[in-house]
Amino acid sequence: MLNLHQLNVFLEAAESLNFTQAAQRLEMSQPSVSQHIQSLEQHFDLPLFVRSGRSLELTEAGLALLPQAREMIYLSNNIEEKMTSIKGEVYGHLFVGCSTTTGRYVLPILLAEFHRLYPQVRATCHVTSQENSMQMLCDGKVHLALCSTPDVSKEVEFRHFITDEILLIAPLSHPWSQAGVISSQELYNERFILPEEDSDVHTTVHDALAAAGISIFQLQQLLTLGSAEGIALAVKEGLGVGFVSSVVVKKLVASQVGIVKIEDLSILQEIFLGRSINRQETAAQCAFWEFVFNLQETVTRQIQPELI
Repeated sequence: MLNLHQLNVFLEAAESLNFTQAAQRLEMSQPSVSQHIQSLEQHFDLPLFVRSGRSLELTEAGLALLPQAREMIYLSNNIEEKMTSIKGEVYGHLFVGCSTTTGRYVLPILLAEFHRLYPQVRATCHVTSQENSMQMLCDGKVHLALCSTPDVSKEVEFRHFITDEILLIAPLSHPWSQAGVISSQELYNERFILPEEDSDVHTTVHDALAAAGISIFQLQQLLTLGSAEGIALAVKEGLGVGFVSSVVVKKLVASQVGIVKIEDLSILQEIFLGRSINRQETAAQCAFWEFVFNLQETVTRQIQPELI
């Protein structure tokens, strides 16, 4: 008979392709992980990994077992949570994927309040690209995912979560900070610190500027940074101007940069929460979904100070 613990060990090893990392995540010794894998291989009479020095690869059998093992572990955890919920308790481990800067700042606020309501629920957030976040959602690696561009998919249900404004910020000594308002054509006259092209903010800014007849690719790009926090701090230090989430501005540099308005242009980023419609909800997942969308007053009270 299959051993769920061995399958869980295999799953960690298969996803990390490193027995040492799998052992650390499972709080086991590396020899113990190797022993469990060997027992599983003996059970199937098939090799699951190709070992070459310190590197690992999944064999054909390992690749075939991976989605099945993931599904069994998911169902096992779901059974545990379901039986506990029958006793009137919300229990379990909530996994959330996040691909937006806004989400990284807002999620801790939400999860802190959620934990106060449901103290027996643990939560893990995976900050990654939107593509990876959506794949993790469809694969069952996360229960919910925050994104700014909902993928039209029959596998995922999206609901609007919050709206964040992307602000144009400048050093306090910059003329734009003194003026407060500029025309869209003036954007071509300054050096910009821009986010990476595959980021949510870059896509949002690109689309908003394009609608106003401005090409983001024709702006004077001084520097490209992978984090909104880095852009905000670089602007504060006087390196140039940039577009940053209002949450980041107000959290990090609210009084240290100037907020510049562009005539007849507001750049808004819509944030959505998605869940898979092909997988049975866990008690923790269901409770969090209801918390976000049914307890609007509580959610708004927690988030609003960060967004206004």
